[in-house]
Amino acid sequence: MTSLLAVLDIALWVLRRVVIVIVVIAALIALVDWLVRTRRVSPFSGVARFFRNSVSPLMTPIERRVVSAGGLPANAPWWTLAAVTIAGIVLLSFLGFLRGQVVGIAVASSGGPGAIVRLVVGWIFAILQIAILVRVFSSLFRVSPYSPWVRWSYRLSEPILAPLRRVIPPIGMIDLSPLVAYFLLSLVEMVVMSALR
Repeated sequence: MTSLLAVLDIALWVLRRVVIVIVVIAALIALVDWLVRTRRVSPFSGVARFFRNSVSPLMTPIERRVVSAGGLPANAPWWTLAAVTIAGIVLLSFLGFLRGQVVGIAVASSGGPGAIVRLVVGWIFAILQIAILVRVFSSLFRVSPYSPWVRWSYRLSEPILAPLRRVIPPIGMIDLSPLVAYFLLSLVEMVVMSALR
């Protein structure tokens, strides 16, 4: 277990530096591409020709999405930078989460069956809360509930949210049942975890 933790620690250390370098490079590319797109750099210069031939084809999918959402094509480099930064943060967060779970498993396995039961119960509550958060964010960004990325969250959270919706009326267009469900899950988790000690 300690060797796995050492590997994860090294991977996190290396990946943090790699993500920082990639984000800095992406920021420089986004800045120069934006300067070329907004004609702050002469469109006839070698830099502009290089970016039109090399970088612009890579930006085309993002540019299409920006334009279809009503944005300006010149903003595609900044959206690319945001996507690269968010992807790096998500990757680092995932590895940190994985390391935390490995530590939790190590502590639970040395603590006996009761500790393992507490770990599994904690995982169940965490998955339900994540499902509620994914559902809320997918509705904010208008992701279809039938999308394979979010369908699981609807399946897990609907049995919790449906009874709450019958009791809690929406305030205008805002459904408060996910917020109430999230805090109720936290409260029930505290009660269950204290009972398992």
